[in-house]
Amino acid sequence: MKFVIFGLTISSAWANGHATPWRALLKGLHRQGHRALFFERDVDYYAAHRDLPTPDFCELILYPDWATVAPAARRAITDCDVAIVTSYCPDGLAACRLVLEDPRPLHVFYDLDTPVTLAALASDGLAVASGAQYLTPELIPEFDLYLSFTGGPILQTLEGCWGARRTAALYGCVDPEVHAPVADPPASLRCSLGYLGTYAADRQPGLERLLLEPARRRPAERFLVVGSLYPSDVRWPPNVAAHPHLDPDQHPAFYSANRLTLSVSRQAMREWGYTPSGRLFEAASCGTPVLTDAFPGIEEFFEPGKEILVADETLQAEMALDVCDSELTRIAAAARERTLAHHTGDCRARQLVDACEAAAC
Repeated sequence: MKFVIFGLTISSAWANGHATPWRALLKGLHRQGHRALFFERDVDYYAAHRDLPTPDFCELILYPDWATVAPAARRAITDCDVAIVTSYCPDGLAACRLVLEDPRPLHVFYDLDTPVTLAALASDGLAVASGAQYLTPELIPEFDLYLSFTGGPILQTLEGCWGARRTAALYGCVDPEVHAPVADPPASLRCSLGYLGTYAADRQPGLERLLLEPARRRPAERFLVVGSLYPSDVRWPPNVAAHPHLDPDQHPAFYSANRLTLSVSRQAMREWGYTPSGRLFEAASCGTPVLTDAFPGIEEFFEPGKEILVADETLQAEMALDVCDSELTRIAAAARERTLAHHTGDCRARQLVDACEAAAC
């Protein structure tokens, strides 16, 4: 198959959750003999932090504005099997119209932010992110297939309430060639509990309960938070090291240096459930045990207590920190085995192709 994709970014993993899973997925498609062309608007924010300007597993077109790239985009759509528009695409509405006006390819919308999208549509009738307008309610029934980063009940909501013709979950994933155990990570990254994530107001209470308060109660232990955009008024305990950024190629070392890695969900993802953070798969692929906040459907991805630890309150986080090293090693090994078998880019690439073939019938 030949895929044409209009998305947020694959060239920069800075402060977004789209680039890393897309890279793994596109590499999987490439390994399986498919071709992909990814259209990305060249914005200053990502240009300043571009860590993959020339991927070797797909063709990347960086364009300055929609008017400039529209003719090339139209030609690409006429020559592809599957045309995909994603959530948060800076030119999403224009891309949707261009894709839907050509009857030849399969028309797919891939929502990597489904709970956020539906909340915006219900409130304002327009999905907007960082100034990007990417979906309206009347467009949903026009697509042949609506793929969602979130599974579970939200798929029925998309069909029953929003008129989606066909839905399928396409969850996050990991590239095990990128996220692999690091034998001797830097001492500066070693900690009892580490967290990697951009600041989000609705995630901050979870970070407070599950990392900052345990750190206050355990002054002899070291904790680590890596992420951008944290407000200056966040009060970091003395034993919490906070770094604004870590280049993507250092993420495996970060995970490998953590005795335990924390994952905290956005509020909308917690409410709907069935939205595993890519951090779960990345850390597990690196052989690091994971502590996550609870969300519906977690057992679809990892078995609590055996492949992952779950906490919603400070005391539960402290209990996780008290688990012995041998048990953490066993949990990490089980999670890595599950991840390599079910949550890689190769797995998601096969699922994407299967979903497209089923929708085309």
